[in-house]
Amino acid sequence: MGRRGNGEGSITRHKKSGLYMARYWVETKDGRKRKTIYGKKRKDVADELAKVLSDRADGIFYSDENVTVGEHLDGWLKDCVRGSVRQSTFDRDSYLVRVHIKPSLGRIKLKKLTARDVQRFYRDRLDAELSQSTVNKIHTVLHKALSQAVKWSLIPRNVTEAVKAPTPTPQEMRPLSAEEASRLLDAARDDKFEALYVLAVTTGMRRGELLGLRWSDVDRENASVSVRRTLTRIGNGKRVVLGDLKTKKSRRTIRLTPQAVEALREHLTRQMEDIERLGDLYKDQGLVFTTATGSLINPSNLRQRSLAPLLRNAGLPHIRFHDLRHTCATLLLLKNVHPKFVQELLGHATIAITLDTYSHVLPSMGDQTARAMQDVLSPIEDSLTD
Repeated sequence: MGRRGNGEGSITRHKKSGLYMARYWVETKDGRKRKTIYGKKRKDVADELAKVLSDRADGIFYSDENVTVGEHLDGWLKDCVRGSVRQSTFDRDSYLVRVHIKPSLGRIKLKKLTARDVQRFYRDRLDAELSQSTVNKIHTVLHKALSQAVKWSLIPRNVTEAVKAPTPTPQEMRPLSAEEASRLLDAARDDKFEALYVLAVTTGMRRGELLGLRWSDVDRENASVSVRRTLTRIGNGKRVVLGDLKTKKSRRTIRLTPQAVEALREHLTRQMEDIERLGDLYKDQGLVFTTATGSLINPSNLRQRSLAPLLRNAGLPHIRFHDLRHTCATLLLLKNVHPKFVQELLGHATIAITLDTYSHVLPSMGDQTARAMQDVLSPIEDSLTD
């Protein structure tokens, strides 16, 4: 038998105890570290050594008895999360780790963390008046991090799988009726962002998609817009940037109504006048909707300085900008537009999401389905009685 290479492990017999002993090297956060396997039977030790070396060959070689939950979370964020998700998602996960998870669980040894520790942590967060939605997001982050620890053979199982996470309470949907939507658009007439609200109601585009729209995405001749990017907030919401869309289905082309085409034409005319008036002060990025100087719009400013006053002027209740998207979908479904077409318009990943989100609208379509079936069967029943 050939000599083993450096770090491949070796089996000897301990003189005093008589136990078989295998030694091998692993990498830890502090550098290479020697590990030892003991057993009464040489075969048992050899099998365990083979498994360890096989795991190491598959990239599962990190081992440290003293690694803490906090240290693992930091490594997981750096090595697995950064670069694999949108920057806004990475910032959110980092925030949850830094502000909530590490202060409570960070000092516990990873191998000592129990399901009870995690369940108590969730309870403490809820008692501190953290929302169920936020605690659920914390659970998602911790579950993913511990699942990776299992894959790296740092722990034998993921303790969060034995923990009941709080179910987030969905935000109440408040779509506008057809009459209310008309009042909103009437109030927005000649407003700086009239075209924004027309597009929001008639296309169901997300706020980030609208604020990330460029004129190169607009085809007025063929009455369509192409959704190619979205505006996202990074640095815990302090900065806004243009980023990738969340899913492949989000990347889509949308047909425009004549009202939307006309609103965009008027908006472009006003924007060109602003550019000419401001000259070099206007930083033209080719964006459709911008601040007064051409920069990206902060969503919070849009909500507080534009949407809220507009709703008051129209005599409408306070709603979120996202409810304009719900308004579009609800109005179409109530007009018997097939849910599949609504899914494509909204850019939902699957039709199941559309059906689940707007299930409150679908029961009202049940009577139409029953009447249609009756119309189909009535001629058959009449022929049988003749």
